[in-house]
Amino acid sequence: MNSYDIIIIGAGSVGTPLAMFLAEKKKKVLIIDSLASAGQGQNKAAIGGIRATHSDISKIKIGLESIKIFSDWKKKTGMDIGWMKNGYCFPVYSESDERMLKDMLKVQQSHGLNIKWINNKEIAALAPGINEKDLRGGTFSPDDGSASPLLAQNAFYEYALKAGAVFKFKEKVSTILKNKNIVKGVVTDKGEYFAPIVVNAAGAYAKEISKTAGIDVPVRPDCHEAGITEPVQTGIKPMMVDINPGQKSKNYYFYSNSEKQIIFCLTPSPTIWGDDRRSTSQFLPEISKRMIQLIPKLSNIKVRRIWRGLYPMTPDGFPIVDFPEQLKGYVLAVGMCGQGFMLGPGLGRALSNIITGDKSQENRERIKGFELNRKFEGQEKLK
Repeated sequence: MNSYDIIIIGAGSVGTPLAMFLAEKKKKVLIIDSLASAGQGQNKAAIGGIRATHSDISKIKIGLESIKIFSDWKKKTGMDIGWMKNGYCFPVYSESDERMLKDMLKVQQSHGLNIKWINNKEIAALAPGINEKDLRGGTFSPDDGSASPLLAQNAFYEYALKAGAVFKFKEKVSTILKNKNIVKGVVTDKGEYFAPIVVNAAGAYAKEISKTAGIDVPVRPDCHEAGITEPVQTGIKPMMVDINPGQKSKNYYFYSNSEKQIIFCLTPSPTIWGDDRRSTSQFLPEISKRMIQLIPKLSNIKVRRIWRGLYPMTPDGFPIVDFPEQLKGYVLAVGMCGQGFMLGPGLGRALSNIITGDKSQENRERIKGFELNRKFEGQEKLK
């Protein structure tokens, strides 16, 4: 009764779609989560952006696969998850930012990303009212988009259940069981479960769980705040990402969702480490000032609510997705750096193929840049 083919720790942005794909392949899958239902960790704090516009080849490939899954979902299942093909736009106001984005274009386009450089007038057409003073242009990737994290997570959960996956909620994994260098299963606060493969998809808490397996992963959470406005007609089409640093922030981004509400998020500077989910008094003044500076007509819009989520960060800003040699059967799918929602479905499909014995090089190539034993020297340019 307590034996499975695969155990997944964490029913979040990565664990739930992975469970769905594995169950569709007729694997006996158990997903364990300490919270009350799927997606109650960092997934419900996500703002819904989905892009393949990254600076890294592996993230581009996984992002493209995720976009395919999100965009085909309604046609495949009839379920509306709020998918919008609204694109991502990165406007720039400095020569250095322009040079960086143009350099990345070569890599992005060479790996199948539909992206181009557009001039300031073209950006103004996509984002009416944008401040055109010193606007040099920017990149636009029309196939990127957005979806509802809550609707999407619930859809993946329902399909995983239909395919036969077993979920156990309000149950906390305390130890990963092993015999020498082979995984045997997990111990929770309610019992023991056995499987030859255990996947750590525990998000912000992946490090402490991995320690019980004797494998250290350099993942620690930092705090990011987000918010949502009343419905309003802005005429702004894509997700707008302002990478110019502010007084108390590295960047910020916002878009209009399927209900015409503006959803916004900010990357604080300096970084706020820890797992405190309480909102602060600094967030709204900083992001309001920046958004109004970029698009002045947003000044009188009412904010309905704000919230705070955690980004499970790695030292270089790239995920860790690997099969550590020192522990056979142990799989890492951690350190999504705040991009678990957009990367999760693509990672889930690639990992499910590898776990079930797919020998094709394509899936391995998709996660090639996410090895645990890398040097963590580089930095993701578009975090």
